[in-house]
Amino acid sequence: MQYPAKFEKDGDFILVTFRDLPEAITQGDNEDDAKFMARDVLALTMGVYFDEKRIVPRPSAPKRGEVLIDLPISISAKALLLNRMLEEKVGPSELARRMETSPQEINRLIDLRHTSKIDRIEQALGALGKHLELVVV
Repeated sequence: MQYPAKFEKDGDFILVTFRDLPEAITQGDNEDDAKFMARDVLALTMGVYFDEKRIVPRPSAPKRGEVLIDLPISISAKALLLNRMLEEKVGPSELARRMETSPQEINRLIDLRHTSKIDRIEQALGALGKHLELVVV
């Protein structure tokens, strides 16, 4: 998942904002620093959505002048899983039942602080009627 970001010169800094995630705002001393900070704030913002069990907005198409900021694949996969669970109104207990596992494992799959195997996230999405595809571009 790549989110379009707007980089604007603001005094001595470069201000970075995201149309799709208005709460994600950061700044950098230069363009490289601003990109680094943008990736960081993007991951931190995902944490807020996960903690509040809110649907993570999908990235929109970039507009002219915007910079695409990558979300790490592990966070992207977890966001897709969380979104599907919320859309289908399937809680950890129900998904655990479908996967014949424990609710604790499901809670770890939707916890950004916990490392999860991509295969297990794929299996969870399968239990929700979806499959995960990775594309190399």
